[in-house]
Amino acid sequence: MGEVFLAEDTLLGGISVAIKFLSQTFSEGKMQQDFAREARICAALSQQSLHIVRVTDYGVSENGKPFYVMEYLCGKSLKDLIPTPLPIFIAVCRQICLGLQCAHQGINIDGKIYPLIHRDIKPVNILVVPDPILGQLVKILDFGIAKFLTTQTTIVTSKSFHGTLPYCSPEQLDGNELDSRSDIYSLGVMMFEMLTGQKPWQPETDFFGAWYKAHHFQPPLTIADVNPNLKLPEKLNDLIMACLAKSASDRPQNLGEVLKILESITTDGAKEKLSLPSTLQPSASTPQVAIPASPAFPSSSSVHSELLPVKQACKKLMWPKDKPIQEIVFPQLVDTEQGSVTGLLLMMSLQNISKYNSSMRCNQFIFVTSPHPMLLWVTLLYSQEFGPKWLPCYLDMKNSHNHKIVSSLAENERYPLIFFTLEAPNFCANVLSSYIALDQRQMLKKWVEQSQSLPASSYLQLSKNLLKQQYQQLQSRMLQYVAASGSIRQSMYY
Repeated sequence: MGEVFLAEDTLLGGISVAIKFLSQTFSEGKMQQDFAREARICAALSQQSLHIVRVTDYGVSENGKPFYVMEYLCGKSLKDLIPTPLPIFIAVCRQICLGLQCAHQGINIDGKIYPLIHRDIKPVNILVVPDPILGQLVKILDFGIAKFLTTQTTIVTSKSFHGTLPYCSPEQLDGNELDSRSDIYSLGVMMFEMLTGQKPWQPETDFFGAWYKAHHFQPPLTIADVNPNLKLPEKLNDLIMACLAKSASDRPQNLGEVLKILESITTDGAKEKLSLPSTLQPSASTPQVAIPASPAFPSSSSVHSELLPVKQACKKLMWPKDKPIQEIVFPQLVDTEQGSVTGLLLMMSLQNISKYNSSMRCNQFIFVTSPHPMLLWVTLLYSQEFGPKWLPCYLDMKNSHNHKIVSSLAENERYPLIFFTLEAPNFCANVLSSYIALDQRQMLKKWVEQSQSLPASSYLQLSKNLLKQQYQQLQSRMLQYVAASGSIRQSMYY
């Protein structure tokens, strides 16, 4: 459908992005409007599901080619993981279904619900990325693009058809109006291939007519025919064959039905903790939001002994006299026996402090280079009972004091969250810690160095407004990671 380029977003501190230029060239304004509408819907969808690649921008080039900008993900195509071991198969299929289900349920834009059908589900459109919590994180690519390309032609033929023939539903090949059951058919083809390494049909040629005949009239092979040694739960075998039904009414009617069956499968492999092949083990550069699983920490005893002096130093702090007595948050360098560390001071009522004593903590940082270098540091406290508590800090990176604060963050695995009571005498009631992943610390160090050579600007507020826009998107992403972590809870105390 086009070409994909690796690029850097200079406005957001040089982070890597992927830009896809579609092969089709626009010749009229209406096509540009249609593309803008589809791209806007897809961008909104990508903020709703962790399992759909995030779209951050879109437009049309000077020569009329539409493009859209996506997050850059370092992983493997699902095509490269076929055949797939059963435990990984179940985990990957479940995440694919969750992403598709979100799209099929629709996106609310300006009060109207827009359901999306992918129309081109296949292994090369599924990316599997190492993840510190899930083991593997599944991302669906190219949502809505197949629909956009198809709507630009009125007749579906072997020349104008947009899709991938081995994975197309019979109704898609007929050019009929599609619903979610068409994606379920494509999912069935892909699940069959994931387990067996082959497609359910083997037509004589790869031309449109041969695949049309296969999808409409030829029964699919059975998994047992292709691989007699593969022992599958009967429920799973029946599910895949049901997804491959010629008539949409004979398939599962929605992804909820598929998910229910996948989650009911209780093979020994599915019960165990899933692990990736060595080629997909998490690397330091992959996490988008740092929510470490427990293996990322040293043993509890070493954490307590190492960080006890930091807690003791924080407990001695007084609320700064130049700060108002209200619910605010700000960073401050804290002197300890081991040197200065950056702490996050916040004031809350004693009752609210107790609510977040055993909360999950995670963080993320965003940096803009222009018009004025500025960093957004976001800490999230999350309680299953009380929900999220957001702690954002905007730091002017042309300020030398902020350089010291960020440099300290880059040098330490953790920073203290220092809770002061809103009630008099405004004492330090608790100290918690938040972990910073290695890749984030490396990026912070890079940003400090970069900001020193960047020019200052009088448009500091504009940079802050840009970060506020990113903050809204970031909140959704961080909450999705918290939800995806399930029962993993970070409750490490100093």
